[in-house]
Amino acid sequence: MKFPVLSESNRLRYFTFFYLYILQGVPAGFSLTAIANFLVGQHVHPEKIGTFIALAGLPWILQFVWGPLIDRFQYSSMGNRKHWIVLSQWASVIITTRLFYIGQPSDNLSSLGLIFFANSVAASIQVASVDAMAITITPVNERGKMNGFMRGGFLLGTAFSSTVFSIMLHNYNFKTVAIVHTLLLAFFSVLFFFTKINSGNTLLPAFVKRNRVNNAGEENPPFKMVFKNIYYGITSIQSLQYLGLIAVIYFCSSVFIRSYTYHLINVMKWPDNRVSVLQGGWGSIVTFIAILIAGNQSDKLGAKYLQIKVMWAVCIFLLILNVTYTFWHFQVYSGLALVLWNLADPLLSVAVFPILMGLCLKKIEGSQFTTYLAIINLCDVFGSYVTGWSLNVTSAPVLGLLCGLCLLGVLIFIKVNKNYSVIPG
Repeated sequence: MKFPVLSESNRLRYFTFFYLYILQGVPAGFSLTAIANFLVGQHVHPEKIGTFIALAGLPWILQFVWGPLIDRFQYSSMGNRKHWIVLSQWASVIITTRLFYIGQPSDNLSSLGLIFFANSVAASIQVASVDAMAITITPVNERGKMNGFMRGGFLLGTAFSSTVFSIMLHNYNFKTVAIVHTLLLAFFSVLFFFTKINSGNTLLPAFVKRNRVNNAGEENPPFKMVFKNIYYGITSIQSLQYLGLIAVIYFCSSVFIRSYTYHLINVMKWPDNRVSVLQGGWGSIVTFIAILIAGNQSDKLGAKYLQIKVMWAVCIFLLILNVTYTFWHFQVYSGLALVLWNLADPLLSVAVFPILMGLCLKKIEGSQFTTYLAIINLCDVFGSYVTGWSLNVTSAPVLGLLCGLCLLGVLIFIKVNKNYSVIPG
């Protein structure tokens, strides 16, 4: 029986990384949107919700720990890093079966947080391996488009889970929702298991020397070389400058969306499932098409050009929306803002990720790229945690306006210092 081979078809690569990111988006939308908004609707204190989100997101901050291990043992008879993906996928499926024993989420918040923490550990290994594989197997002139499919998959996976699971949480018991969630993870895991990286790969590991070399006969790099190159790659001036920039962007994005959704549900008394549907449902198809177009433009015009444009759009959006907070009581206005925000993170990622991929050194792609992503996730989790405490002393419009002003300051700095190459490319 002939199985599909990634190295021989760019269409298959687009499709494969598309559904692998759907697989990543499903649990993210379930935990960070559907359950988080459900907890807000159950009047759980924002500090507890922030702690739950931080617990579920903590492994994503620490995912750089897995990078050196993945790069040290990256070759196998199954294909470059495929064994790590398969292992982590099925670990995630097994872990999520523990959700079947959760009754009411608001009454079992600690157990729920621990399960999602464990699931995130497995998922972070999977993501690190998938991203490293994408960097290795994707030609440079296709990285923008590839990131479009990857972020589009994550968007649709998140949109589906945040919308459908949010509705199900109000119409079915939690165990039913958890079963559907686990079955989805299992389906995509089976699909990837039967996909080969190269034609000479096996479906199962060989447990012999063949697991230590790639098709060109190159052996797995030693830990010393992995850590040396990681240090060199991460601490370069160009890398540190760019990391500082994207840290500000993702922190501001996290603070805004967490405070805005909390305001809609607790202050304006919107049903939490309605907020989840707007966050994950409406506009997702349009956003997905926009992401694919942006990915194509990133390859043609350059990721740096696209990132500047997206940053300006996000900055202007935040300033206008929060200055006009008196119009938030109009549901059409507030709802449209929530739908439009769906475009922000995916479009930004389509521009940011190809640049980060270009900064990665050969043979440590997994380690270096996961370190970058860990920093991004740290900003997102820290933003959620800070928001939970900040809402005790200030309001969502104030936090959103501060985020917009912060981005404006960064953009002015980039504009004034044209010779200061903060953004590579």
